[in-house]
Amino acid sequence: MENTEFYNLQIAKFTQESKQIFKQLSVLSVLRLTVFLSTVGIVYLLRQQWQWAFLSGLIGTVIFLALLSRYTDLKAKRALCKRLIKLNEEEISINNGQYYHREDGIQFQNSNHYYSLDIDLFGKGSFFQYMNRTNINEGMEKLSNILLANNINGIENRQQAIKELAEIPNWTQLYAGLAQGIKTEYKASKIITWLKEYKPFLRPFHYWLSISFSALSTGILAMVILQYMPIKVAGYWLLIGLGITGIYVKRINILSQNTERTKNTFRQYALLLDQIENQSFTSELLKTQQQKLKLGDVKASKIFSEFTKALDALDNRNNFISAIFGNGYFLWDILQSYRVERWIIKYADKVEDWFSVVVFFDAFNSLGTYAYNHKDYVFPKIINDNTSIKANELGHPLLQVDKRIASNLELNKNEFFIVTGANMAGKSTFLRTVGLHIVMANIGLPVCAKSSHYTPIKLITSMRTTDSLKDDSSYFFSELTRLKFIVDTITTEDNYFVILDEILKGTNSTDKAIGSKKFVERLVNIKATGIIATHDLSLTKIEDELEPVKNYFFDAQIINEELYFDYKLKKGVCSNMNASFLLKKMEIV
Repeated sequence: MENTEFYNLQIAKFTQESKQIFKQLSVLSVLRLTVFLSTVGIVYLLRQQWQWAFLSGLIGTVIFLALLSRYTDLKAKRALCKRLIKLNEEEISINNGQYYHREDGIQFQNSNHYYSLDIDLFGKGSFFQYMNRTNINEGMEKLSNILLANNINGIENRQQAIKELAEIPNWTQLYAGLAQGIKTEYKASKIITWLKEYKPFLRPFHYWLSISFSALSTGILAMVILQYMPIKVAGYWLLIGLGITGIYVKRINILSQNTERTKNTFRQYALLLDQIENQSFTSELLKTQQQKLKLGDVKASKIFSEFTKALDALDNRNNFISAIFGNGYFLWDILQSYRVERWIIKYADKVEDWFSVVVFFDAFNSLGTYAYNHKDYVFPKIINDNTSIKANELGHPLLQVDKRIASNLELNKNEFFIVTGANMAGKSTFLRTVGLHIVMANIGLPVCAKSSHYTPIKLITSMRTTDSLKDDSSYFFSELTRLKFIVDTITTEDNYFVILDEILKGTNSTDKAIGSKKFVERLVNIKATGIIATHDLSLTKIEDELEPVKNYFFDAQIINEELYFDYKLKKGVCSNMNASFLLKKMEIV
């Protein structure tokens, strides 16, 4: 497969790059140790001339910190390479059907939703588990909302965006690798709330106070070094600086605690914003998202980077030496807190929009990756005529190719198919196949078919009704409640595709037959479009009474005491049922 070859090449590329970076890290480690030992030795030798010892120590410290900064950057780059290696290995595993260990999104399943309970959208072995590539919690929520949206507007715009992302797998992978580096204590929503509700306590006066005090400190320290002032003056001045900072230390501590939890988020989001800003997009949807990041001539990524630097500077207060001498001579905490507050005042209202762009791409990259991994699938041609769905070789996207058997489907508006068939013949799988086709088409994804013409329509289903001890409701009552929900919904707005699987299972066969017939008649009368699967052959007689109703079936044949299925949708009514045969075959009766 072409995509597997790409993933293997990516693994080889990043493995080689990781090895090269490791060699550079080893050299830098030796250099850092050499600089440290050399600096200590020189300072010791010059201990009798403290001015020269101080200058040597200062130069050595600067060089050491420069090497440390380079080491840190390379270490982060190597960590990114390792994440990208793992990401590509994961893609190969998923292509081989090994994805049941991944996040299954079961928390997003809702029995009261239009279809989320019925079509294997969430849960073990679900569509979400198979295609989800999000790396940010908010991105995963965004993706689930896309799957649940039932949105039939703007499909072609989404198709173009997904096609474009599918054509740039290197970019989507780099974005995913960077996003995986985000380790946060706060959810983005909490950060946004904190920024919007934050009340600054420092004024411009405090900024100029810290600048003036720093200038005086520099002068005093210079005079002491040049021996124009006694060293005790520097000591008294240090105490004055610490006293001024102490006035605000409680409020600075609170600010620092909050910024410490957000710092990593802003650092990583800055990298992600930079990726979005520097990519040239052509589809309208992606360009619209990219446009949200513009604020005059300044890029959002640069604004985030500036904030990160301010947060890092404030974080230096956790270093004992920086806390004492930085605050004593330069009112460091006051100056950096002021800068942080100025940033919050200026950009707090913009952060939510910028965060939403990062989350959008985190979610949409899952869709782009899915399209890249399924180049043999087809994007439905969006039409607006009497056809509801016309698909050739339509199959279930979660079935392996060697096990997937596809069928043709042509269903017009206001038509209702009654599908009969033996047990295990493929009725329920077919219903879920059609349901997923609708959901995927509405999202803008390619569908598992050779061709598809599709008039956008919302989906509503009743396939897996359950009873509820918590709500004191029986299975039958729960099913009736679901059917009422369907009727009320499509009566209010008729643009729904209805999928039903063996309704009224909670009552006796005679009552079920009468009730099912009346319900299908009601759906036809309100011009519903859809499919119902049933074992009740009496229901198929409605085709003779109502023109929109068509009968289809899945066949089962018993040959030489063995049961055979072809899993193909056929016109007509099933004549072979297999329950009694299976009971006998399994020696139950």
